[in-house]
Amino acid sequence: VQLQASGGGSVQAGDSLRLSCKVSGLTLSKYGMGWFRQAPGKEREFVAVITITGQMTHYADSVKGRFTISRDNANNTIYLQMNSLKPEDTAVYYCAAEFGNTVPVVSTADYWGQGTQVTVSS
Repeated sequence: VQLQASGGGSVQAGDSLRLSCKVSGLTLSKYGMGWFRQAPGKEREFVAVITITGQMTHYADSVKGRFTISRDNANNTIYLQMNSLKPEDTAVYYCAAEFGNTVPVVSTADYWGQGTQVTVSS
């Protein structure tokens, strides 16, 4: 199983980025998916999650209204569209998968990607 995150980079505050997580070795349509992030010296935290069909999504308060999670089961990929980026969004972003009609949390996710760095300067 491999979760390959990409799309990170260094941007200015107010810019946008779109992260992708390409999944292989599992059937994406059987997994709840999510994005998490970890800043230096901090614990990994929840950003956004999406259920199997994409009908339900949930966001951390800090990104609500700015970030959008989506999934394309046919192409085994999930996305995180990040708009109006702020310096406090700077972190390594990870995608995660949890089997079943649920959403992943840090303590129970079955699989993790390798992370992609997002750096936002003011």
